[in-house]
Amino acid sequence: MKKSGKPVKKFQSNLFPNLIIIFLFVILFFAGYKLFSDVKPLLAGDNSDKEKILSKDLIQVEVLNGCGKKGIADKFTELLRKNNFDVVNTGNYKTFDVNYSIVIDRTGNLQNATKLADLLNIDRKNVIQQINKNYFLDVTLIVGKDYNSFTSN
Repeated sequence: MKKSGKPVKKFQSNLFPNLIIIFLFVILFFAGYKLFSDVKPLLAGDNSDKEKILSKDLIQVEVLNGCGKKGIADKFTELLRKNNFDVVNTGNYKTFDVNYSIVIDRTGNLQNATKLADLLNIDRKNVIQQINKNYFLDVTLIVGKDYNSFTSN
């Protein structure tokens, strides 16, 4: 009887680790399938998924009127939106005596601020960093009295 008892006991002792291995393979299979199904539309050229991914790369901008000209923030908002910037806030700056427009990087990604400055032909010496983690936007544009000198590429 001992001989017949050992194989059953050995089988029972190996059952649990084998079930865990099978379970892990099933999880790995489904994770791989999910990853491939997310990547497949990009490889096939499905533009709707590409647009969703690119929309995450939008630069969020705040446009503030620092020159006092009525409606200037709205005009720049329209221009920036036509050039694929996401304007999330418009308003007046704390003062209307800003002579030269300023582009402020809020997140530590100076490239976003320089992209906006280049679009408007704002001198890069007027691009500054004031990183603020409490702001939920990338760049602030303060439109100064030099707004007539801007041209869009």
